[in-house]
Amino acid sequence: MTHEQPTKYTCPMHPEVIKDNPGKCPKCGMDLIQFKEPNVKAMHAGHEHHRPDIGEKHSSHEMHGHAQHGGGGHAQHAGMIDDFKKRFYVVLALTIPIMALSPMIQHWLNVDWTFQGSDYILLILSSLVFFYGGWPFLTGLVNEVKSKLLGMMTLVAVAITVAYVYSVAIIFGLEGMDFFWELATLILIMLLGHWIEMKSIMGASRELELLVQLMPSDAHLVHGDHITEVKTDTLKEGDVILIKPGEKIAADGEIVDGRSYLNESMLTGESKPVEKEINDKVIAGSINGEGALRVKVTHRTKDSYLAQVIKLVQDAQNSKSRTQLLADQAAKWLTIIALVTGVATLVTWLVIGEDLAFAVERMVTVIVICCPHALGLAVPLVVAKSTAISAQSGLLIKDRTAFENSRKISTLVFDKTGTLTRGEFNVVSFESVDPKHRKEDILNLAATLEQNSEHPIATGIMRKSKELNQQLPALKDFKAITGKGIQAVVDGRDVKVVSPGYLKENNMSAELSSSKAETRVYLVVDNIVVGFVSLADEIRPESADAIKILRAQNIKTLLLTGDNKEVAMAVSNSLKMDGFIAEVLPHQKLEKIKELQSKGEFVAMTGDGVNDAPALAQADVGIAIGSGSDIAAETADIVLVNSNPRDVASLVLFGKATYRKMMQNLAWATGYNVIALPLAAGILYNAGVMLSPAMGAVLMSVSTIVVAINAQMLKIKE
Repeated sequence: MTHEQPTKYTCPMHPEVIKDNPGKCPKCGMDLIQFKEPNVKAMHAGHEHHRPDIGEKHSSHEMHGHAQHGGGGHAQHAGMIDDFKKRFYVVLALTIPIMALSPMIQHWLNVDWTFQGSDYILLILSSLVFFYGGWPFLTGLVNEVKSKLLGMMTLVAVAITVAYVYSVAIIFGLEGMDFFWELATLILIMLLGHWIEMKSIMGASRELELLVQLMPSDAHLVHGDHITEVKTDTLKEGDVILIKPGEKIAADGEIVDGRSYLNESMLTGESKPVEKEINDKVIAGSINGEGALRVKVTHRTKDSYLAQVIKLVQDAQNSKSRTQLLADQAAKWLTIIALVTGVATLVTWLVIGEDLAFAVERMVTVIVICCPHALGLAVPLVVAKSTAISAQSGLLIKDRTAFENSRKISTLVFDKTGTLTRGEFNVVSFESVDPKHRKEDILNLAATLEQNSEHPIATGIMRKSKELNQQLPALKDFKAITGKGIQAVVDGRDVKVVSPGYLKENNMSAELSSSKAETRVYLVVDNIVVGFVSLADEIRPESADAIKILRAQNIKTLLLTGDNKEVAMAVSNSLKMDGFIAEVLPHQKLEKIKELQSKGEFVAMTGDGVNDAPALAQADVGIAIGSGSDIAAETADIVLVNSNPRDVASLVLFGKATYRKMMQNLAWATGYNVIALPLAAGILYNAGVMLSPAMGAVLMSVSTIVVAINAQMLKIKE
């Protein structure tokens, strides 16, 4: 029986806000929605019948399903996104006839589409837009007022309310021109902006559930000669479990019987499967190779290494600060200025002695000219444009704020395996040292012996042999040389594939030196060394170019890996990086990121494995290689879809260009008010200069067009 986690409440727009009780968000005033903190046992039960293997890719639909499975918060959040989406399309459909029936639009187009009762149809359509499309903003106004945090919702609500009330008054006899089309387009744009923003933060907690999927839900408990199937979360210290070939390790423990190779790459970052034997420790979630193992449990599920990684990700994610968007700040001040100036304008003209109609017209003009069409578009338009461009260029932006902050990166930390390297154990060279054997013969004989093995070295050799379309001869009398290699009879000759240790033990002469970043096996025919095959986790060809571009941007590059120091040094030196940190575990990676941040560095982390998840969450900007694990991609702020390290450099350049466009748009969207607002209030009335409400709407439209054109000029630099 699992223990139900206590229900928490969070804001859909500010996930870092977490409360024990329902209420309003202290940042934006929106209603808090329910969610449950990640529960390893509970989520385990949820995935009992669907446990993808490590590295298995999921469609967005499948991932959406997993997200909803863990608690009600995801479903509620998704429902709010769908609500904004539905309202957007309904308003879009209504806006078209509203614009066609608006006198101002007809005046601009020099057409006359009016007919008997067209004003009332316009009123009905606009009323639908106001009350249906504007409802989230009207309720947002109430929430912001209650929370005493006036912002974008207040400004939008005031603007659409003034435009609506004034326009209704025009329909029923007040002299002037209505603002129904401005009302409709304003609501349309703001719905789109909020839809984009909420969608971008969907799935903020999925990484915790993806981590849980690494842990198998069932285990084989050993009772003497009997094997019993039990749930993983029932295991206790001292239990002995059986791990069959190809299965995931069900708990942290020590091997008491058996020998095998374990794939721990998703947990430790070690690219090469590690040989494990009696008394060696194993980590829950790693994948067993060919041998059967019996493991004595040393930690319960809740205390396992994987559970600790989950907690690290959760803590880092919750503690990550979110930059307050400048648009919110600008909207806050624009709201105050618009409201104060509008009321002051009304009162001033009434005191001077002007009639009510004139004073209201001045107030409406001030409010309308401050209507945040351009301000509302300033950021979302650039976001939409940059998202489209980045998707075409292999950059998936998940966190907008982090993407904008990429311009601040001073240190970029790279994981090695699967990021700067391919993440595969491949043949890098093979040579003959005997004149009787050609170079190709060496690989062919090695592949002949390795064809029935699943050892990582065998896999690499077979992959290379298949690339060269080699035909493998028959073999017989195959046997393993314990811990040292394999042997068989091929065409009547005794052939062995062995390690350097075998050669030393048998006093065989051979060139034993090799790059410390490589693993070398030797081919022995009739007790004579005839050649060797060298394997390594190859550096991606794009990695050197990426490091070069980043250095040109004055960004320091560091290698942070769980691999050994020799391999790390070889990769770092080859790429001319600024340094390396090797043999670190996930929690140590996170600490290294914190250490760099404590020195004032703005740190970006690039990785692809579960072992990188805590560091990706802790970094100021987390960048995941797309070919890596789902957890890395979900934890990161940005995903390199094409798994090309050079895209990191493009990301930095594009992030700077995007931020520059946003600042330009925000400057224009707020700056034109400095000139237009006093004119709208009538400050130059005695000089014969005064803006009508219609002219105020025109200026507002011009501002919007300028912002839109500027956003469309955004381009990615190679």
